[in-house]
Amino acid sequence: MTTLRLLEHFGIGVSALAGVLAARGKQVDLFGVLVLALVSAFGGGTLRDLMLGDTPVAWLRDPAFPLNAALVALAAFAVTRRGQLPGRWFLAADAFALALFTMIGVQKALALKSAPVIAVAMGVITGVAGGMVRDVLLGEIPLVFRREIYLYATAAFAGAVVFALVNEFAPGATWNLLASAGVTLALRFAGIRWRLALPVYHAVEDEPTPPQSKPETDKQP
Repeated sequence: MTTLRLLEHFGIGVSALAGVLAARGKQVDLFGVLVLALVSAFGGGTLRDLMLGDTPVAWLRDPAFPLNAALVALAAFAVTRRGQLPGRWFLAADAFALALFTMIGVQKALALKSAPVIAVAMGVITGVAGGMVRDVLLGEIPLVFRREIYLYATAAFAGAVVFALVNEFAPGATWNLLASAGVTLALRFAGIRWRLALPVYHAVEDEPTPPQSKPETDKQP
């Protein structure tokens, strides 16, 4: 098994775990947990492949991928029913899935002869889209849109740009993927640790218009 394939399986596993942990306290049954795990693991990759015209999508061509996600989801479901896992487990699992899927998305887009700018966009979509669909299904604001989540899509974008740049000098090297994933992880964890976030857009409210005084009329004697 190649290094890339191992990383793909690892990313699928941690993303499925993130899907299970996201369902905590939502009164979701086993079927719902499996759906959330599969959506988290394959939502971004499915959208990427459809946009790139690479069909059937990756997980339909390799049954080992959905089997991996399902087994991880079942194991996590069994464990979390017996005890509560710390909240940082979810953040860690989601961060690793974000980093790995982003880099895999960039690499695949470049392999399909996409321009570097398009490859970066495909990487970010691969990293964040699955979690977005998962959160919408749970009735939550997606992580990528929450200020308090700290450098989520920004971390994916930075890592994707680094991969695209480094790949120009050493195309196909495994360390490119690992180093770029490290950039995404470093930014993500730094954002969590020091509460780093992008500026928030606030609409400037129009100042209330002072009441206009009525023009004085000449008094009649």
